[in-house]
Amino acid sequence: MVVFLLFLALLITFGNRGVIDNYFMSKRLHALHAENQAIEEENKELKRKILLLRNDLGYIETIARNDLGMVKEGDVVYRLAQ
Repeated sequence: MVVFLLFLALLITFGNRGVIDNYFMSKRLHALHAENQAIEEENKELKRKILLLRNDLGYIETIARNDLGMVKEGDVVYRLAQ
């Protein structure tokens, strides 16, 4: 009877879906929730940028000037020779 109880205790502690497995699964679940939250925040930011690119001409101009190096007609461009 003692051997059976010891075997049952070991199975509950170390077995599949046991206490230790449950602990590691809860840690993994917490990490997945954090990763999911970060992805949701990134999606919100991307949606905001999409709306700005569709509707805000000033934002489009800023992106064109800063990221693409474009200049507006009438702007003076200075190039430094090295």
